Amino acid sequence: MADPRGFLKTRERQTPPYRPVEVRLTDWRDVVDHRVADEPYLRVQAARCMDCGVPFCHLGCPLGNLIPEWNDLVRQGQWTDAMERLHATNNFPEWTGRVCPAPCETSCVLGINQPAVTIKNFEYEIVEHAWERGEIHPQVPQRLTGKTVAVVGSGPAGLAAAQQLTRAGHTVVVYERDAAIGGLLRFGIPDFKLEKVTIDRRVEQMRAEGTRFRTGVEIGADLTWDALHTRFDAVVVATGATVPRPLPVPGADLAGIHYAMEFLHQSNTVVAGGEVPDQIRATGKDVVIIGGGDTGSDCLGTSLRHGATSVTTLAIGKQPPLERQENQPWPTDPILFEVSSSHQEGGEREYLASTVEFLADDAGHVRALRVAETEYLPGGRRVPRAGTERDIPADLVLVAMGFTGPETETLTAQAGVELTSRGLVARADDFATSVPGTFVAGDAGRGQSLIVWAIAEGRAAAAAADAYLQGETELPAPVRGSTVSLRP
Repeated sequence: MADPRGFLKTRERQTPPYRPVEVRLTDWRDVVDHRVADEPYLRVQAARCMDCGVPFCHLGCPLGNLIPEWNDLVRQGQWTDAMERLHATNNFPEWTGRVCPAPCETSCVLGINQPAVTIKNFEYEIVEHAWERGEIHPQVPQRLTGKTVAVVGSGPAGLAAAQQLTRAGHTVVVYERDAAIGGLLRFGIPDFKLEKVTIDRRVEQMRAEGTRFRTGVEIGADLTWDALHTRFDAVVVATGATVPRPLPVPGADLAGIHYAMEFLHQSNTVVAGGEVPDQIRATGKDVVIIGGGDTGSDCLGTSLRHGATSVTTLAIGKQPPLERQENQPWPTDPILFEVSSSHQEGGEREYLASTVEFLADDAGHVRALRVAETEYLPGGRRVPRAGTERDIPADLVLVAMGFTGPETETLTAQAGVELTSRGLVARADDFATSVPGTFVAGDAGRGQSLIVWAIAEGRAAAAAADAYLQGETELPAPVRGSTVSLRP
């Protein structure tokens, strides 16, 4: 048995290294070199988990992952048992193990005075070990209920809801307006962060379980919401928050200025072997990315792989601190300065940069941004500081300022679903909308959020839909505050 006092002996946090920059910029493969991970190294790292009396990692994880349990199973080399405990709360740990920002780690008790346990990496290793050994199989329901459910949207929330409801015995059809299943996972996240084989193998598992998929179908246009309610006993809306946040400054309509998702969607389509006429490419261009979050980082890595001449990322706010501030104490999830794999690859980052206007060339194409230093006014309002303006050359501008909410025009007009004051789909504690039999999960009801929240809400909405159809449910509802009635 491994040493239960391992956290006292091993203070160094170790994770797999990235592949060399000069190598990974030549392809679209995963930037992490997982080949160096061997079992002894992983078991030593797993032994750093403290077996806390109160494991605060649960506070940081919306899924309620049984983190100390599968950490200890890895420590003992019991990989199959670890996989079963991991899947007990998370349908898709290979996705959270790759692209989740791991709020569980910022809540780790060991993180009070040491680097936190490598929880996210264990998620990845546990599930990948299981795939390699052929231990992940379809879970076909033992009986069918005769009830039908439509899930609209095939991102992590929709797929989690669909898998849970299929396993409960319902006939589930997932509708996706794009040409392939995966939503933001497939078309928004580049392959160097999330290789698409991880989506394909889960979709095949779900097909074998009985879930049906319909791609290239836009609900509200190709099939009305009313027709959907007529055909199915329940509907789960998981369309995400896809309306981009605009930048209302002069010249924003110039050629060469695009929203980040348009750029990433096209690039991911081409990487997968598809064709995109007049694809937006960064090759040989001075690229400016407005927005310093994960989407901006994805645009950076993609632009560098396209062969951009230069890439500059602008953030309107201050550079975050390197360490926790007093107003963000443990175990909260602090705002810290982060260096992603893309930031390591190149480009420049500028903070306190407010875009004033876009400047055009004679052909009406963007040639530069005029920016000014951000000034903070009383109350926190931010404005450009007069007299600090300067121009940054740009052939391609990518606006990565996040999303304001879901697309709801047809949903409200055809189905009569009510919205919140923020433009999100209104819902009760059990994820039910104002229309009986219609539920909402993920960003469409929550607003722009994390993949781990999407999966958690998909599972909770599935439990609510199952209770609506059956009068009770055995499906878990992991999201705090849910009022789903569970079977005794």
